[in-house]
Amino acid sequence: MTDPEHPSSDDAATRRKVMLGGLVAASILTPFATAGSEALAQGVSLSARRSGPGVQRTDFVTMKDGTEIYYKDWGKGPPIIFSHGWPLSADVWDDQMMFMASHGFRCVAFDRRGHGRSSQPWDGNNYDTFADDLAGIITSLNLRSVALVGHSAGAGDIARYIGRHGPANVSRTMLVSAIPPSMLKTASNPHGVPIEVFDAVRAGVANDRAQFYRDLGDGPFFGANRPGSKVSQGIKDAFWLWSMQVGLRASYEGVTAFSETDFTHDLTRFDMPTSIIHGGDDQNVPIASTALRSSKLIKNATLTVYEGAPHGLTVTHKDRFNADLLSFMKKNA
Repeated sequence: MTDPEHPSSDDAATRRKVMLGGLVAASILTPFATAGSEALAQGVSLSARRSGPGVQRTDFVTMKDGTEIYYKDWGKGPPIIFSHGWPLSADVWDDQMMFMASHGFRCVAFDRRGHGRSSQPWDGNNYDTFADDLAGIITSLNLRSVALVGHSAGAGDIARYIGRHGPANVSRTMLVSAIPPSMLKTASNPHGVPIEVFDAVRAGVANDRAQFYRDLGDGPFFGANRPGSKVSQGIKDAFWLWSMQVGLRASYEGVTAFSETDFTHDLTRFDMPTSIIHGGDDQNVPIASTALRSSKLIKNATLTVYEGAPHGLTVTHKDRFNADLLSFMKKNA
């Protein structure tokens, strides 16, 4: 038994290690405290988890209403923010994040409020708030001349951000299988989707969201319901897992947000190079009411149609999409 007044050499060594560890931790946390105070001045706070040279960084940004937004931050170079669609999470962008970070870009992807690892608040499931959350991330990470890439409903975040906060800090945008300018069938958008379709989506989410997400991933999202589909079971399973992370409230209200929000005015504020990529066989976001119209509303927009591609083309046509993404970012860097 060790005498506390006369510690052994092993005990003394252990204590020295504990003291040294405390000093090292204090020196590491000091920069985070400085960054946090700067973010607080902008109305958001930055909660550091891990950082350092060569380390994959993960973190949370706390918004004004207390909602914590999870993000991942990979690589170094010109910044790109990736915004995911409904009802997924930042993980759906991992292929693009790894690819672009390996080619000299800093890649940031976040979980929208209510989704993935972010908080699940009762309120705020609308595009004004989504845009403000995106602004909070850009401010907290001190991103300058940032490129914005959005898929499906995530492209709505980008459109409303530019409409609400302006285009000054945005270098370029890419809208993929995107919902803008509007999804709902109206007198001004005759090729849109009837409200009854979205009512059925809401009912599916409310009644049995697990099966609804299974049917979506196993069916139209990746074009798995088309003859000759080669999408793997693993991809479909991953889609279901990501979908099940979204809170029911956020998922249910998200349907209203992406189906009934009109981004027409937001798109008129775009003044940066914009790439619009859409699948010719997108069964979830029909190209006639979205990409074809957006390409006419946005200045400096280029439309690329992947013939036969489904809504989830970033997965099914990953190699082509990654090549197009890299080319666009380098061309307009």
